[in-house]
Amino acid sequence: MTNIIGLITARGGSKTVPRKNIQVVAGKPLIAWTIEAANASHSLNRVIVSTDDEEIAQTAREWGAQVPFMRPTELAQDGSPHIPVVTHAVEWLESHEHVKYDYVLLLQPTSPLRSPQDIDKSIRLALENDADSVVSVCEAPYHPYLAKNIVDGRLKNFLPPPEGFPAKAYLARQKLPKSFVNNGAIYLVRRDVLMERQTLYTERSYAYVMPAERSLDIDTPWDLHLAGLILKDRGESQTEA
Repeated sequence: MTNIIGLITARGGSKTVPRKNIQVVAGKPLIAWTIEAANASHSLNRVIVSTDDEEIAQTAREWGAQVPFMRPTELAQDGSPHIPVVTHAVEWLESHEHVKYDYVLLLQPTSPLRSPQDIDKSIRLALENDADSVVSVCEAPYHPYLAKNIVDGRLKNFLPPPEGFPAKAYLARQKLPKSFVNNGAIYLVRRDVLMERQTLYTERSYAYVMPAERSLDIDTPWDLHLAGLILKDRGESQTEA
């Protein structure tokens, strides 16, 4: 049996939206939406939260996650990368609880629209393909070939036109190859790949494609407002049904 842990990372020092991870969104703290989705998954053996903040830790416990340790302050700074945060969690669990997981699923509270089914399907994708990792993506809202640059006040193509298109031709979006971007909702990585190679990406990384309506990544107050509207509407629709 594959042993998979869900790791929710939630530091206390958010700047763009202060106290973002415990801001109330559609009646619940933001982090609660991710905890509930993880707990409703059929594929995770455990759900824990890595945080440096006591209030976030208490909120996480109240909503059903475990907080077996507090994250060191040096791993909770504005510029702290995610890999050391995840490896710290793995190392702590292995040294203090003597348990080893096959995969680690990194879940960010800033993606509250992901569903338990997204979690289960991404894990199934990894297991069926013996993947090193699975990362969730959505179709890019703005195609990179349509992006522009401004040079001395003048518009220039940010990228050269794709092969087969005349340099001055209008690039119709429907004729362009699909492009995808990370949506921040799911990062599933094999434990050994994470610890030995210190990365979430290898030549055996697979994409789990999610629709735009579940791909909101909260970074600004406007994003938080949109998430509240969507989750409230989703809740009302389920109640009516």
